[in-house]
Amino acid sequence: MSPAEGVEDPRLEQLVDGIVRLAAGELDARIEPSDQRDAIDAVITGVNLLAEELGHIYTDLEERVAARTAMLRRTQVELEHMAKTDALTGLANRTLLNERIHNAIRTETASGNAPAVLILDLDSFKAVNDTLGHSAGDAVLVEVSRRLRSVVRACDTVARLGGDEFAALIIGASADEVMLIAHRAWEALQKSMDIGPETVWTTASIGICLRGPGCSAEDLMRDADIAMYQAKAKGRNTVQLFHPDMLEAVQERSRITAELRTAAASGQLALHYQPVVELASGKVAGVEALVRWHHPVHGTIMPDSFIGIAEETGLILELGRWVLREGIAQLGRWKQEAPHLTDFRLHINLSAAELLRSDLLDDVNETLARYDIEPFRLVLEITESVLMSRRTGEEQVLEKVRALGVGLQIDDFGTGYSSISYLQELPADTVKVDHSLIKNLETDPRQEKFVSAILQLISAAELEAIVEGIETAGQADRLKAMGCQYGQGYYYGRPAPAAVILDRISGSAPRL
Repeated sequence: MSPAEGVEDPRLEQLVDGIVRLAAGELDARIEPSDQRDAIDAVITGVNLLAEELGHIYTDLEERVAARTAMLRRTQVELEHMAKTDALTGLANRTLLNERIHNAIRTETASGNAPAVLILDLDSFKAVNDTLGHSAGDAVLVEVSRRLRSVVRACDTVARLGGDEFAALIIGASADEVMLIAHRAWEALQKSMDIGPETVWTTASIGICLRGPGCSAEDLMRDADIAMYQAKAKGRNTVQLFHPDMLEAVQERSRITAELRTAAASGQLALHYQPVVELASGKVAGVEALVRWHHPVHGTIMPDSFIGIAEETGLILELGRWVLREGIAQLGRWKQEAPHLTDFRLHINLSAAELLRSDLLDDVNETLARYDIEPFRLVLEITESVLMSRRTGEEQVLEKVRALGVGLQIDDFGTGYSSISYLQELPADTVKVDHSLIKNLETDPRQEKFVSAILQLISAAELEAIVEGIETAGQADRLKAMGCQYGQGYYYGRPAPAAVILDRISGSAPRL
């Protein structure tokens, strides 16, 4: 029965209140229908059904949001893991290692056992990739990572820094314990690895830095790296503990590198020349150009102190250009001052890097033409190891150098491969026998026979011989008796400036 006319139905107020509560998010709100079962009750029932459906939708939405949030969190964890681990080996990468070094420094206790860092670089790993392929190289890296994990403790961190370089953070260990772990790592890598059908041996150079007072994470990594390179410099496959002197040496090398860049432009470089003498007549047949660095603060610096640095940094290319041009220019001046020296030759050392510089041939050709020097008067000295291991590109350059008419000389013969079978194949005109072979020439009959045999082999290969390091008349006489064509050494003259050399060539100075 309908409510009395003019009297408001209380269910309408309940309905409005229920709708407001639903709108406010109270999805469990329900309106109790009456027994009248009229239109208002129908609306109430509809609103209750809508509330029920909204509740189901909201619950489903919450579950989806929770699932998506969990997935996003898992993805974030995975991304963080990927960002801080090495994809190939699963080890920590440089980023994670740095974080853990910083944490180790912050939490360092007063026990005196400061964190330490090991940096390890595989020796000759490139040969594995070159000969067996990158897949085999990857397999080696994975095995190395497994072995390194096996020698550290659970609290330590092993990381791959990139390429074939690894590191380990050792925490809470004494200096002796750190050294023990480093030697365990070294020993673990001495054993062979079976990579497919191949057996591979890999060794490592290991550098260690024990943290000292005030040493930052960056300092630890830098000093361990310096120690590792020191291990490589000492012959590789060894363990080296960082010492402050090593940092001083690196800083000194950096200083030399920076100053060497401007040495030529600022007029600090000069060439000295050492005579190459025809032993039979005593005539000076030529000179070898040797660079000197006249430093404004440190005085004269000999090549042994900066040539190696120049080769490592690539400065050898610019240095080589300067030596070539300055040497040929001086030969041009001598040609003007002493035109009778028609066969006088200039010997210039050429490094492996210079041999492959793209403008070498043009540089040689143009410089010779500029100073009107016949090509045969220039002799390029190339170390035996470069000639013996030459590749196609180097072979082509050597052939083109010879095609120019420039002489080629094997330098330091007797210190490298010294394979007799190669003598006839080498693209050279002369062979310089290393000074170490004549050291005991006057006192050891066996050495005399040995040197004589070498000279005969060189002659049989239709090459000329120059023996360097002659310091006494006795050595000179014995070499002359053996039929050696040319000699060089302090007995005939030390390296000297161009003006002094010209006096020696002209005969006014009997010996330098």
